[in-house]
Amino acid sequence: MAEPISSYKKLLEKVKDIFILQSAAAIVYWDMETMMPPKGIKLRSLQLAMLSRIGHRMSTDPETGILLEKTMKHTEYDRLDAVQKRNLYLTKKHYDEQTKLPEKLVVETSKQEAITVDTWKKAKAAKDFFMFKPELEKLVDLKKKAAEILMKVKETATPYDALIDTFEPKMTSETISKVFEELKEGLILLLRKCEASSKRPDVSILKRRVPIEIQRKIAKSIAEFVGYDIDSKKAGGRIDETEHPFTTGYYDDVRITTHYYENKITSAIFSTLHEAGHALYDQNLKSEWIFQPVGTPCSYGFNESQSRFVENMVGRSREFWVYFLPKLKELTGSVLSDVDLDKFVRAVNQVKQSKIRVEADEVTYCLHIILRFNLERDLFADKITVAELPQIWNQSYKEYLGVDVENDSEGVMQDTHWASGLYGYFPSYALGNIYSGQILARMEKDLPEWRNQISKGNFRDVKQWLVKNVHGYGKLYDPTDLVKKIIGEGLGVKPYLNYLHEKYSKLYDF
Repeated sequence: MAEPISSYKKLLEKVKDIFILQSAAAIVYWDMETMMPPKGIKLRSLQLAMLSRIGHRMSTDPETGILLEKTMKHTEYDRLDAVQKRNLYLTKKHYDEQTKLPEKLVVETSKQEAITVDTWKKAKAAKDFFMFKPELEKLVDLKKKAAEILMKVKETATPYDALIDTFEPKMTSETISKVFEELKEGLILLLRKCEASSKRPDVSILKRRVPIEIQRKIAKSIAEFVGYDIDSKKAGGRIDETEHPFTTGYYDDVRITTHYYENKITSAIFSTLHEAGHALYDQNLKSEWIFQPVGTPCSYGFNESQSRFVENMVGRSREFWVYFLPKLKELTGSVLSDVDLDKFVRAVNQVKQSKIRVEADEVTYCLHIILRFNLERDLFADKITVAELPQIWNQSYKEYLGVDVENDSEGVMQDTHWASGLYGYFPSYALGNIYSGQILARMEKDLPEWRNQISKGNFRDVKQWLVKNVHGYGKLYDPTDLVKKIIGEGLGVKPYLNYLHEKYSKLYDF
């Protein structure tokens, strides 16, 4: 159509204001995690609550409802293109959900999230779940209230499905349970084969001391490789340090964080690759879609598919280390000068049953997620309580991964997600891995020489393919539809399991 309906244009102006506010709130949150002095938490919780209140009022402005109705009932509605209709659908979905959530509940939840995160940090340091428990219970109760409301609005089968939909639209716990069961069986079979192999990697080379100042240079070099600009006059990114790495921002200002441990250099390397994968997605959405609902990532699972793709399928590949190990040796001086390429590649791809999700290898990682998904599902179905989480967590880790959890800081309190109120988020991590396997299978048909290019330090071809086939679609489709658009078939675990089997059968010689 030549000229959009006037009510549609007014609606997008209102939506733009919401995106601007949300981008400001993201920077306030980033500051809380990176630069804020310890004493600032009380004031920061009030600031975030205020921004949440303003955002909720903007999202539930009655004029938005009037403009939606005018546009969707307009005689020219059918002349709107697919992007415009998708914008209307997404705006209406958000409006319908937000108008049903009481402002008091939204504000109280935002304030409680800030307090719970702060308490989580202290409790984790003290290894004391019962210091954390009261605040977590308050937050879970608030989230249950919201889930009950949203279940009716979204017409989902369960309250938990309503929370999942926030992160993975149209996905259900029933579908996830079936997919995860198939994934779990395949992963455990693969894990047993790796465990039975006599070919064990020497991981002691990864524990050599590398000064943090050197690691910062390594992170910068990784950013340069993937094309995440933190240095030029047109830079749209930066790298800072936090306990739990994350990515936040919008289009031209997308920031990542990592962490550095002197005797664990791979922690910084792979968290930087991971977060840079997120940032590339956020920065390479279509510029003409900025401040529009379609101009956001498809889902949290798709966002995770990009971070896992960059971290693992590229960053843990032999081809990447053909290129990057000489650079790493140059940056670290004599520390890694004697390290053999193949031994290093085997070391960074070690398969080992572990207690910590963020340090887990590709084979065991999704088992950590499946475990969390089961706990969340049961928590929101009132089958278990917050007080029971540590015990069930520890039992599940023994059953799934054969490890004993010694304290709750390495157990139920290891992640920030529950303290941050992100219930329904965890499934997206494993779905992201599944998506990445399907995306890789498709990309290899289009770019059969991609591995060879990576070994030469060329990530541009891969990046351009991802921009065209994933990033460029934004939120134009729901995740299951985008999978079909890219791959030509629906959600399936076989490509991901095939990728893992092909890779690890070579590394572990089976």
